[in-house]
Amino acid sequence: MKTALSIAGSDCSGGAGIQADIKTFSAHGVFGMSVIVSVVAENTCRVLGWDAVRPPLIRAQIDAIYEDIGTDAVKIGMLPDTVTMETVAEKLAEYTPRCIVLDPVMYAKNGAALMERDAIDALKRTVIPRADLVTPNIPEAEELAGFAIGGPADARRAAEKILALGCGAVLVKGGHGGTEAAEDLLFDGSNFRAFSAPRIHTRNTHGTGCTLSSAIAANLALALPLEEAVEKAKAYVTAAIAHALDIGKGHGPTNHFYALYEAAEKAG
Repeated sequence: MKTALSIAGSDCSGGAGIQADIKTFSAHGVFGMSVIVSVVAENTCRVLGWDAVRPPLIRAQIDAIYEDIGTDAVKIGMLPDTVTMETVAEKLAEYTPRCIVLDPVMYAKNGAALMERDAIDALKRTVIPRADLVTPNIPEAEELAGFAIGGPADARRAAEKILALGCGAVLVKGGHGGTEAAEDLLFDGSNFRAFSAPRIHTRNTHGTGCTLSSAIAANLALALPLEEAVEKAKAYVTAAIAHALDIGKGHGPTNHFYALYEAAEKAG
């Protein structure tokens, strides 16, 4: 069985972060593992607080994975501060994973900050250059590129600027756009490709960014080419949103196992 590792924050409400990543890996038939770098107290309505895990324990978690099991892909999510980024980058340099997907998590669904403002430069310097793919949403892409994104031309320019930071490819997600289509833009340094799906009008979108990046990582672990990995991940997260769960009083979670439940029902 192929393996994937999530290096990210823990969401106690189960909709995003490590919990969403493990569910997504499992839904793709990939064995999921985790390195928790922060513990986040949040629910579907708000973030109550978070605390970073100490660097020695982050290092020990990563060592535990690589001295025994290893990885076919790594997904990186919330990295709350500079010291965490430097610690993770240090271990990535040591173990050189084959596929690294970075979701540069900066804000929760309700807008609460999940990354210290002064850590953005550290992210650019330490972690982005080690990523094979970076998957910012529009607000995150604006932070990384340094300008507002008002349409497709801006998204292309932002992708080019982020790629220049040293990563292998960039996927600018269009979920925050105002159009009727949710269009994600992939740039690999040579070509642009858009992945489009009808926008699903629901408030239950907690963890969609985590889920998409983890689905891409799972598909890369399964040895799919990048474009196919993104295409399949886009279809997966679209279905998960379309059948999202109305849990909680705010932004409910996506349905990571919808296809499995549906198949089980059909099988009788």
